[in-house]
Amino acid sequence: MTIEYKTRTQHVVENLREKILSGEIAAGEPLRQASLAKELNVSRIPIREALLQLEAEGLVSFEPHKGATATQLSIEQVDELFELRAMIECNLLAASLENISDEALTTAADILASLDSALGKENAANVWSELNSEFHNCLYSGADRPQTADLVNTLNKNADRYIRMHLLWAGGISKAGPEHAELLAFCQARDIDNAVDKLKQHILSSRDEIKAFLVQREAG
Repeated sequence: MTIEYKTRTQHVVENLREKILSGEIAAGEPLRQASLAKELNVSRIPIREALLQLEAEGLVSFEPHKGATATQLSIEQVDELFELRAMIECNLLAASLENISDEALTTAADILASLDSALGKENAANVWSELNSEFHNCLYSGADRPQTADLVNTLNKNADRYIRMHLLWAGGISKAGPEHAELLAFCQARDIDNAVDKLKQHILSSRDEIKAFLVQREAG
């Protein structure tokens, strides 16, 4: 019974996420539980659980007297978030590679293998997003800068919906694997300059592709 319930909730999450990211559900559009339950042929319980999960992903907001609505996806926010990420994460990686342990790099390689196997499976976006954060945090672990690491995690949480959009809709799947592999290889070689350059390119190319996708989405 529990497995069936989880599967039903996940079905609703993926359905609504796809509609919000593709623009089929517009920003500010109300997400009424009764009509969604009827449309998706489920009870209100998985609808409510799905909306709470999408709120955590930044795709849905709950407002007084309005209920749940789809949130605005902003090109300006993409610029700010990804440029801040590039600046802070590159600095953190450079500091980390001066001290990072072989064990941490082995763990990063294991996470990368899990990332590759997660793509294409059920609930891939959720699993991939978590593993992606783990991979990057592992590479930054040698820096021993907890406040900077907390700031990176906050920025990544705010950027998560755009990262998911990149993965699901803007071609991120095909590029993520090779770019991560190159980044890890530079880190394993303790090649700080090339590792930092690759990380900056990785983050800013994602920004550019997400922005292009949003422009196309708005034009459509």
